[in-house]
Amino acid sequence: MTIAELASLTHQVLWAAFFVALAFGALVQRTGFCTMGAVADVVTMGDWTRMRQWALAAGVATVGFAFLAWAGAIDPSKTLYASTRWIWLSALVGGAIFGFGMVLASGCASKALVRVGAGNLKSLVVLVVLGVAAFATLKGITAVLRTRTVDRVGVDFDVQASLGAIAARAVSIDVASASLVLGVAIGAGLIAWALSARESRQFPNVLAGAGVGASVLAMWWVSGHLGFVAEHPETLQETFLATNSTRAEALSFVSPVAYTLDWLMFFSDRNKFVSVGIVTVLGVIAGSAAMAITQRSFRWEGFGGPDDLAHHLAGAVLMGVGGVTAMGCSIGQGVSGISTLSLTSFVAVAAMIAGAVLGVRYQGWRLERAS
Repeated sequence: MTIAELASLTHQVLWAAFFVALAFGALVQRTGFCTMGAVADVVTMGDWTRMRQWALAAGVATVGFAFLAWAGAIDPSKTLYASTRWIWLSALVGGAIFGFGMVLASGCASKALVRVGAGNLKSLVVLVVLGVAAFATLKGITAVLRTRTVDRVGVDFDVQASLGAIAARAVSIDVASASLVLGVAIGAGLIAWALSARESRQFPNVLAGAGVGASVLAMWWVSGHLGFVAEHPETLQETFLATNSTRAEALSFVSPVAYTLDWLMFFSDRNKFVSVGIVTVLGVIAGSAAMAITQRSFRWEGFGGPDDLAHHLAGAVLMGVGGVTAMGCSIGQGVSGISTLSLTSFVAVAAMIAGAVLGVRYQGWRLERAS
């Protein structure tokens, strides 16, 4: 492959990622898919409809990823979530912090992007603060705290810290086969539970869950297959084009928001480059804006007062710190990470739900106290 061919392929990867994110943003704006809303519905009303949407998304992505890996279209050991170290404490602490923060900020990072596209200025402030906090946790002051505390605690395996690899070792079969069986079983179980309720089988709910899952799956293919180069013409090493992690990535929104701010602030720096994560951030906003304008639901919205601003700022900081510590957001770990059967992802998702439940109860306490 020549340098010119590599540049052309990089552009293809970036445009493909942008259009996947565009569809994702339009879909979430149209259907109201929301992880924070799903938890709040269960806690406050006992309504599991949006939680089933989330389960459907994770199920579709898990089944699809299992077949992509089994077919050799993507290597599970080379994804962002692949590691022989199970960083359970980072996932636990980061996930809980993120979950609580997304309630204070009225939604997770992906929801904030969608709301920005629909004219929500509160979410714009949330994204800027989230990005700064996330970058500090990637490379700044809170990164030092993270690496010296929770990241030091973990369990080291001699195989990948995923259900597929561990099961393969236990029953002495190849990882691809074990991952296929487990991925299909777990994914099908999630899908079956998601569709077990009558209201969940209504078209808008199926569209929301299946659409988000398909978007994650499409991004896995774009980054992990289309963007994979076995031998870079300059380094002669394999690489995944236009990824900040140099690994295969799917939809995730905390670190990408940080890298987007970094790219905008240092635009003239030739060392900065447009990555898959950056174009997904821009794509989600554009897709949401297009849908909001089409539906005539675009409107400007600001803060209700100092208290509202303070809680959103606190939530944004918590999401930035927690999302990086847990290696992903409610979509990044809750759908993309889960699809790889990563042990860290399962802990992170459980912690996010627990943190969100605590956040919803805190907000309820605030309302009762105010009244």
